[in-house]
Amino acid sequence: MIAPATETAAPEAAIVETPSGKGRSGENFPVGSWLIRRDLRVHVHAFYRFARNADDIADNPALAAEDKLRRLDRMAAILDGAAGGDSPAASAMRASLAATGVSAEHCHDVLRAFRLDAVKLRYRDWDDLMGYCRYSAAPVGRQLLDLHGESRATWPASDALCAALQVLNHLQDCAADYRALDRVYLPITDLEVAGCTVSDLAAPAANPGLRRVIDSLLAIRPSPFASARPPVCRSTATH
Repeated sequence: MIAPATETAAPEAAIVETPSGKGRSGENFPVGSWLIRRDLRVHVHAFYRFARNADDIADNPALAAEDKLRRLDRMAAILDGAAGGDSPAASAMRASLAATGVSAEHCHDVLRAFRLDAVKLRYRDWDDLMGYCRYSAAPVGRQLLDLHGESRATWPASDALCAALQVLNHLQDCAADYRALDRVYLPITDLEVAGCTVSDLAAPAANPGLRRVIDSLLAIRPSPFASARPPVCRSTATH
């Protein structure tokens, strides 16, 4: 079990974590699944809570970019051992890392992605988007693989799968992200080729050009994701 944080909880007004208003019922990924080893579920929950709460900071439309960065930096500091109870999720994550021996690298990587979300509203092309996925998606798979003691040789396949899932999530939320946050993950070059602009995302339905962009991304650009089909990992192999 994760040891309780030693700090005294800060008053509610001082808590750096904040809901985004998006609602967690819209999340796609079950967390703490029965397929995960019982002793690891609490640590999976700790990582999910840490990432979810950091994401909520980045996605809160009421916060200025500077405030988002300050809050995310504070979560990073507490993760690394700074005193204070103003980020319970970071305190719990630090305790989880201490209990499991997993590096804080993946937690810092997702914080890097959420800092990008605070200040970056457009993605130039596919490579730019994949650069974002390296920090927003890949660390999730890597954290789970490290928790299960898997070889880092499994990382490339996991990275590819996580990036594919991230792109699907972007497509699901593309209109809502634009309307609420003016954030667009659809590559600008793809929109230009299709004769579209980001403002087309405000329409009640996708026009033919925007539909072509979405369809091309739904194909998940097969080549970059071919490595998502490796030999079965040790922990899931059938004996």
